[in-house]
Amino acid sequence: MAGAGAARCCAGVAERHRSCLRFALLVVAYTVYLLLGAWIFSAIELPYEEELRRELIAAREDFLSNHTCVSDARLEELLARALEASNYGVSVLRNDSTHNWDFVSSLFFTSTVLTTTGYGHTVPLSDGGKAFCIFFSILGIPITLFFLSVVVQRLMVLVTWRPVSYLHQRWALPKSKLALVHATGLALVTLLLFILVPAWIFTNLEKDWSFLESLYFCFISLTTVGLGDYVPGETHSRDNNPHPHLYRLGITVYLLLGLVCVLVVMETCYQLPQVKRLSQSFGHETVRQLDSETAIIIERDHLSDPFGDPSDLLTLQHAAAIPSVQSRRPRCGGTRRQLTGGRVLPPRPL
Repeated sequence: MAGAGAARCCAGVAERHRSCLRFALLVVAYTVYLLLGAWIFSAIELPYEEELRRELIAAREDFLSNHTCVSDARLEELLARALEASNYGVSVLRNDSTHNWDFVSSLFFTSTVLTTTGYGHTVPLSDGGKAFCIFFSILGIPITLFFLSVVVQRLMVLVTWRPVSYLHQRWALPKSKLALVHATGLALVTLLLFILVPAWIFTNLEKDWSFLESLYFCFISLTTVGLGDYVPGETHSRDNNPHPHLYRLGITVYLLLGLVCVLVVMETCYQLPQVKRLSQSFGHETVRQLDSETAIIIERDHLSDPFGDPSDLLTLQHAAAIPSVQSRRPRCGGTRRQLTGGRVLPPRPL
């Protein structure tokens, strides 16, 4: 009896804290995934690093043995200075006469800063430039996030919610399945137009890049990781690219458009009913209740505003998609507007 009572007590505690247990499981799974990735990267890259280190040591010793007039300390000083300049985007090679801070290159730099891509191949050299970069980023990054959010929401109406609603009304198919098929198709089109095709173009323009390296650059850039180990326009000569400024400007436009499309795909996937249910299963019950109440307040405000934008209501209906809101609408007597003879009532007091 005591064992059965303890089992029921444990079951009751687990039921009351189900969301917390799921969240703890999510944290553990993410930590394991992080550690697994670190172990795999270490296993793959460490041998290549050691081999490269041995090659550099051998090349240095061979140079000193063939040039006895050069001391080891002077060579160390020259290499340290060259590496420091290279970190600032300045090369010591004789055939490199490009400028990193002309207007087009500066435009490319500001776009990578504001989108938090940050390749790191070009950085401010002066103290004034570093201070302005801080001030510029403090204002520019929130503005960029707000701008991208507005653009993505408007594009969502055109490329996601309206097509899904049209197909649902035309073919009477379940919206959840339509949304999943639409998200998959949108992701494949984005993959083709902004990852695979640009990778093929970069393979032909950047003579030192393979298709895998070009694909790697496109993915790393559009996901705003921006490691900076591959930057277009830094490896090929002027003979292969007679218009470097136009090329850099085109890359800037590509990165901005590609980032917007990737955000649209991510938002479309997040708005899927399956993803929302999965996300809510890890959330706290109080948070879910607050989300439902907030959606009800917003919907009442839209119903009471005769001058509102109809697209905003469309956005609300598709973006919120909270079951508790749907369940609180009148089921038998028609909508609120129908119950009042077409008149719009003011919002109910909260």
